[in-house]
Amino acid sequence: MHLTKLQRKFRASEAAFLVLAAIAGAVAGLLTVSQQVIAHGIQRLFYGVSINRLSALGSIHHPWKLVALPLGGLLMVLFIRWLGRRRAPIDVVEANALHGGRIPFNDNLVISAQTILSNGVGASVGLEAAYAQMGGGFASILGQWFALRRNDLRTLVGAGAGAAIGAAFGAPLTGAFYAFEIVIGTYSPASVAPVMAAALAAASVTRLIGIDPYLIATTTGRGFSIYEYLAYAALGLVCAAVGIAIMRLVTFCEQHVQGWKMLAPWRPIVGGLLLIPLALISPQTLSAGHGALHLDLITHPALTFLAIVLILKIAASVVSLSFGFRGGLFFASLFLGSLVGQLFAGLINLMDIGFVIDPNDAALVGMSALSVSVVGGPMTLAVLMLETTHDFALMGVVLTATLVSGTITREVFGYSFSTWRLHIRGSAIRSPRDIGWMFDLTAKSVMRRDWVAIPEGTTIAAFRELVPLGSTKKSILTDGEGHYCGIVPTAAAFRPDLDLERSVSSLAILPETTLTPDTGIDAILRTFERESVDELAVVDGERRVLGIVTEKYASRRYFEGIELSQRKIFGEV
Repeated sequence: MHLTKLQRKFRASEAAFLVLAAIAGAVAGLLTVSQQVIAHGIQRLFYGVSINRLSALGSIHHPWKLVALPLGGLLMVLFIRWLGRRRAPIDVVEANALHGGRIPFNDNLVISAQTILSNGVGASVGLEAAYAQMGGGFASILGQWFALRRNDLRTLVGAGAGAAIGAAFGAPLTGAFYAFEIVIGTYSPASVAPVMAAALAAASVTRLIGIDPYLIATTTGRGFSIYEYLAYAALGLVCAAVGIAIMRLVTFCEQHVQGWKMLAPWRPIVGGLLLIPLALISPQTLSAGHGALHLDLITHPALTFLAIVLILKIAASVVSLSFGFRGGLFFASLFLGSLVGQLFAGLINLMDIGFVIDPNDAALVGMSALSVSVVGGPMTLAVLMLETTHDFALMGVVLTATLVSGTITREVFGYSFSTWRLHIRGSAIRSPRDIGWMFDLTAKSVMRRDWVAIPEGTTIAAFRELVPLGSTKKSILTDGEGHYCGIVPTAAAFRPDLDLERSVSSLAILPETTLTPDTGIDAILRTFERESVDELAVVDGERRVLGIVTEKYASRRYFEGIELSQRKIFGEV
């Protein structure tokens, strides 16, 4: 079939798009397994451990092996220098929110390589950033090759990223909700089938390869009392506080470390050195913490031990991210949440208040609640717990805790970890929702060019002759060189009490308030609201007038954009 015909087929046919999503999901599953093998191969090379066992070591018998951490930092430094001063790579959330799902292929390789290296040498970061990036990145390349529409491309990118996460856990529903909540930013009937097709394809591929699903044993055939529901709601509140503290601490340390001009180029090496004493105290600080999570659920260590590991793991994650290692906090937050949950259960049980909380249940609830605070996506984590435990009773208290945690985090903090880091870089992203269309709505695109210019020395009498009442609402006042000097409301110049020989410049408003051609629609509307006016001038760098923006037209274009975006979400265009 001719290429253009094939492209049209995938653009026009819903069934063909499902096939494309399934292909993207299957490849995402293969990429996830490949990245796991590479990362764990690096861990085996440096530490001699089997898969997912690095953080489960009881102690570091050969401390010299921890030289892998600063060595990994050195490799990160060399990698960054090799890349040069190129722009920051675009991740899947940013791509879907700002760029319509378009991700340059090299950006996928950069993020994946840095994340695999960081995790492989033992830095306290998870591989989910690499999984989602490569899964969503391949889907982006595939969608661009088939020239998909913007919304279809965003859906395919979300499906690929979600499929990769689903493959990592062997949990297709988790992958689907990850796509909806964290990458696409919304759930809609038009996106359900392709996202599920990708998630199922990825899970099927990993099972065909022989990868076992991520399972956690629980006690089934039980229920939870209202007191336990209230206790787990309180645990959700605690997890929200811990999650917000971690996100702020990472940013605080990162900004201060970047301020050290002498050490800035060598941050990963210094970070690797700082991680060594933490790993010597407890190897559970290494890598994402999968092995440690399972170990602690089985052995039920003392509360003092759990508290020490929690503090050390938070410190290790903060050091890893703020000193230049690359990776995510999703997997690490699962481990941290399990520690918070076990500590919470131990303290509640010590209080002897009439009921007992199972430490394993609390660990699972804490995993979900803390991850929701850091990553977002309450349904993603609730479904993850369901698919990894097969415990429907537990899902009720998990939902309770995650909803509390998510609500508190949004109210107090307002961001997930990925969008918070983009916000710190100056991005306007608050969620994965598509706001890229807003960047096309600038003052230049919505301004009128048919304004009336009046010299600033014009008298009111002359103004009345030049601009009869009813001909235009406002005129632009300019100096002899055409520079902007303000806006003159026509009606103000026709007040009967005015001295006709008086300069019309005395009636000018907004002499210092202007827009530039690239001012975004959100800033334009905020300026209208702040100044309580209905017209603003657009000027260039030399303050020469280029056009006029009216509040009525700018608002109409903005709401038309929102309406079109909503219609695309529901597959109506």
